[in-house]
Amino acid sequence: MKKYLLIFIGVFALSFNTKAQDGFEGYLLADNNDRGKLIDAYINPVMKGLIYGMNNGWYHTAKVHKAFGFDISIGLNASLVPGKDEMFTLSGLTSINQATGKSITAATVGGSEDDTPFTTVNFDEGGVNYSTTFDAPGGVKESLPLSAVPAPAVQLNLGLPAKFEVSLRLVPKVGSDDVKGNLFGIGLKKEITSIFGPLEKTPLHVSILAAYTSMTVDYNIESSGDVSVQNGLAEFKLNSYTVQAIASLNFPIINLYGGIGYGSGSSTLKMTGKYDLSYGPLTRTITDPIDSEFNAGGFRTTIGTRLSLGFFKIFGSYTLQEYNTANLGIAFSIR
Repeated sequence: MKKYLLIFIGVFALSFNTKAQDGFEGYLLADNNDRGKLIDAYINPVMKGLIYGMNNGWYHTAKVHKAFGFDISIGLNASLVPGKDEMFTLSGLTSINQATGKSITAATVGGSEDDTPFTTVNFDEGGVNYSTTFDAPGGVKESLPLSAVPAPAVQLNLGLPAKFEVSLRLVPKVGSDDVKGNLFGIGLKKEITSIFGPLEKTPLHVSILAAYTSMTVDYNIESSGDVSVQNGLAEFKLNSYTVQAIASLNFPIINLYGGIGYGSGSSTLKMTGKYDLSYGPLTRTITDPIDSEFNAGGFRTTIGTRLSLGFFKIFGSYTLQEYNTANLGIAFSIR
């Protein structure tokens, strides 16, 4: 399970990886009015993609296990960043591209690594004029699996009495010296097929599901380009939840399933530490430069299929939502 979380937190690290010679840290060179706007616009797609991904992959059938029966599933969610969110355009900035009078149009983290427009910085602060140039950071789309934001779906599903089933996602803090993360998720499914009378004797099963996920990632920020960093740390926290009605047709080998519901979540990004910014011969120092919040949510519709080979299952689904999300995985099921 640990290696799957490493895939997950690796996405966060990638969003801070300076793939261009002057990268993400270049936006710190903007003035206090523009800095947060630029970084929020750049990082927003990966934050939303993680929220939608973590709300996915909670089920591959509406049928619950018998009491104390269980399965362990291992899957991967891939949230597709819409084309409109691969780029961002900001106008009304006070320190970026003022010499040309143009708004900035650049790649978000979900865009192409090749889109790195030349950007000028010029502003006055405390009676001092700060001026420099840098290439805006490209995205990481080409480095992501399926060019989508990945999130793991590794969980234990345990049957309980009274047609309940609990799902658990739990990973202690893992990672490297540069990036560490931990994850906790819990879901509860209740089969309600019996309330539909005669349907209980058919292959159709109906359930309701509620699930919650919490995740944190800490990433050490290193000095790069025109930015010298002391005790630089990016702290990322995510909370997401989903409520769904699900149904499945369970046959001996093939299982068809789907669901409708709502998913939502929020995430925060804090960049702490001391940052010495170079503007040619001048140096400007800022501390704890970013404290941002991101939100995503909306209605969702899922359709999927599962192949059962005894206790071994292979499943896949596709969810229609703001960031459409694919899920693929396997499960080992007992009872």
